[in-house]
Amino acid sequence: MRLVTTPRVTFLRALADEIFQHHGHGRVIVAIDGPLHSGKTAFGDDLAAVFRERELAVFRASIEGFHRSRAAQAAFGADTPARYYAHGFDESALRRVLVEPFRLGGSTAFVTRVYDPTRDAWVEPKWLTGPHDAILVLDGRFVLRDRLAGLWDFRIALDGDPVDPADQLAYADGDPRTAASAVVDNSDPEHPRRRFFDSC
Repeated sequence: MRLVTTPRVTFLRALADEIFQHHGHGRVIVAIDGPLHSGKTAFGDDLAAVFRERELAVFRASIEGFHRSRAAQAAFGADTPARYYAHGFDESALRRVLVEPFRLGGSTAFVTRVYDPTRDAWVEPKWLTGPHDAILVLDGRFVLRDRLAGLWDFRIALDGDPVDPADQLAYADGDPRTAASAVVDNSDPEHPRRRFFDSC
């Protein structure tokens, strides 16, 4: 289904074109990082909609669906921004039930969400499969950190300086903009624009 053409959709179509120039076939994972409240989820949703215009198999996930439970986080000490940054998400589950099986392709099933942080409760896993050519759009905090950045085919960082303490720790450890394939100024969501750094 063709989307209504707006400046945002036009920008996202151009970004999708760039992704396809580099990753036109097979299983492709696009990851979106950025500071708290930078619009990562909406950006991911809209980018996925642009991919679907091309009649592609597109799957959506968020790192929020791979939170550790509050009890599991408590095993790592007091509730601090440092603990949240280091241990807030179950990266092992992210790799095991989403990234690795998605990469295998074929009939291998994968899960895009295992936890609901709002309810602090596990969710019934919904196992999905897809065709050989498929795109996974993943958004969330810290997804471009050093130990995860290599998992993604195309890395998008929404521009902005961190104000939340956990984000400040993350950016001090490794600014996602330096790991990104594309940096996007999303401060005006209706008119996003590229920012260019030496790294991208």
